[in-house]
Amino acid sequence: MLLAKTLRSSTFRLALIAIAAFGLIVAAIMAYVYFGTIAYVQGRVGDAGDHSGFTAMIELAMVAVAVLLAVLAGVAAVLVTRRTVGRIEEINATSRAIMLSGLDRRIPLRGSHDEWDRVAENLNQMLDRIETLMGEVKQVSDNVAHDLRTPLTRMRGRLEKAYHTPRNGEADATLIGDTIADLDAVLGMFASITRISEIETRARRSAFRTLSLTEIAGEVVELYDAAAEQVATRLSLDGDREVAITGDRDLLFDAIANLVDNAIKHGRAGGQVTVTCRSAGGGAVIAIADDGPGIPTEERDHVFKRFYRLEQSRYTPGNGLGLSLVAAVAGLHGAEIALHDNAPGLTVRLSFPATPAR
Repeated sequence: MLLAKTLRSSTFRLALIAIAAFGLIVAAIMAYVYFGTIAYVQGRVGDAGDHSGFTAMIELAMVAVAVLLAVLAGVAAVLVTRRTVGRIEEINATSRAIMLSGLDRRIPLRGSHDEWDRVAENLNQMLDRIETLMGEVKQVSDNVAHDLRTPLTRMRGRLEKAYHTPRNGEADATLIGDTIADLDAVLGMFASITRISEIETRARRSAFRTLSLTEIAGEVVELYDAAAEQVATRLSLDGDREVAITGDRDLLFDAIANLVDNAIKHGRAGGQVTVTCRSAGGGAVIAIADDGPGIPTEERDHVFKRFYRLEQSRYTPGNGLGLSLVAAVAGLHGAEIALHDNAPGLTVRLSFPATPAR
């Protein structure tokens, strides 16, 4: 079966063409050697004696060499083409299995570490990435459905109750207000998704300016000071007085605000939240630290995914898009985002690259 595919393959035909071209070159060289040898012998010995035996011996040697080269070339072409076709068939078979059964199949490696093994490794890594993305899409779809079901169910329940209840101005006003609030929450979720997508496509780099990171962080701390006081949390700003950065002011404000808001909400009541801005190696670093329960190590790679929440029941307020927005803003600005233990608590650190000279 494989031999038949080998003989029918375009690779084998190309190999035969190459062998034919090589054979013509070898035949020309052998003809040159043959006629050159005969001419040389006749030039040295002349016409004296019978050269037929010598000529026959040379012709036999030339024919033997030609046949041997043809056989070796044919065998080499078949073996090389067979190996190539065999590896291609493995990839084709795996591709068909993936199309029929799913993304759990992988192309087998032979351990030869040649170019075919490298191709197989790259394709397997691509399949791993696709499988991961498909899993994330499924998780996002499930989370969106769960987050939408609650407000939509509440709205339907209120409307159904109002439909079967006599009109009452005050009750109707309350129902309308509550319904509008739920609709705003749903619309806000979709607005966040759209904004994250816009940031990830780098559509907002035109708004980049030279900014003071300390000034932006100070505005965020001032904005959330009242929210921190409500839970007896001490919110403070520390670090260098001037930290220059190139970026989008509104996006940076939103990203820092999300991190501070999370630190206040998920930190310890009566605890401490510290925002620190520093210059580092020509770039800038901002860290938001709290002394709450923190995030388990095994969850830290997932919290920046859209709609991912540590609270799996998803009954508490929120939609799991805040840290996704932070990650998108960090990616747009070329910043690295890292989570560290604060012992106790969590430190979120954004490290921005050096500002290019103007």
